[in-house]
Amino acid sequence: MERNQPRRCTIYVVSDGGGATAEAVVDAVTVQFPGVDFTIERHPGVRTREQVLAVVQEAARNNGIIVHTIVITEIRRLLLRECRQRVIDHVDLTGPLLGQISQHVGMRPLLRPGVSRGLSDEYFRRIDAIQFTVQHDDGQGIDSLHEADIVLVGVSRSSKTPLSIYLSMRGWKVANIPIVLGVEPPAKLDQIDQTRIVALTIDKDELVRIRQHRVRSLGADEDGDYADPEKVAEELAYCRRIVRRGYPWPTVDITGKSIEEAAKEVISLVESQRLRAALSERLGVDADPWTDGGWED
Repeated sequence: MERNQPRRCTIYVVSDGGGATAEAVVDAVTVQFPGVDFTIERHPGVRTREQVLAVVQEAARNNGIIVHTIVITEIRRLLLRECRQRVIDHVDLTGPLLGQISQHVGMRPLLRPGVSRGLSDEYFRRIDAIQFTVQHDDGQGIDSLHEADIVLVGVSRSSKTPLSIYLSMRGWKVANIPIVLGVEPPAKLDQIDQTRIVALTIDKDELVRIRQHRVRSLGADEDGDYADPEKVAEELAYCRRIVRRGYPWPTVDITGKSIEEAAKEVISLVESQRLRAALSERLGVDADPWTDGGWED
């Protein structure tokens, strides 16, 4: 791959049911690769030999990855065999788990496509959270910022969007606001419940590395300010001043952490702040501002 050529990947989501399970897994995984241009091809209701061969042939032509949740035994075996013969990268999301559970409980699975536990209130709450989060990504939807359960702030490439999406898939309505050098954050940020705001920080050298990779993947000018170490240091310093001004907001250092680890910290901070605020209101005293670290000069 050429140095300045964008990284691309085509993923074929294949299911003999609706494909919602495979789509959810693919969404959760692809956000971990912000520098990659993903194309997601959805193929629900695949239950015949002809359908399998059509998907496999298309994936072979485009050097794609097949991710599937096929439960009909003969269709799953056909898909696996075709993928191996054509040397197509593929991931079986349900087959191994069906086998393990069947062996563990001593019972054969139904092997019925599209079976689920039904659409609960929790399901619809998560869908609402995902929609809200998408609509409030990167400073969008400021007028309804107060409706967010969590508001993440941080400089560019500090994992605001991947972390927001991950949290939304667990039912949290998340908004994220970029902190840009020399630009005042939106006034609305000071008007909402401050216990919902969490700042993200990252090691300067790590941020420079991430941004350099991003610039190369886009084929942009590598000599610009975006990935310049001095400018990055200025941005982080400016962000520290914004964070310390007023409340201040607690911070999560994402350096070297997985999205899952960072999400646990964010949730813990938000819930702790809410508890402190509730106790303070009950006692009729002001809470001490949270001064947890993360922004060291």
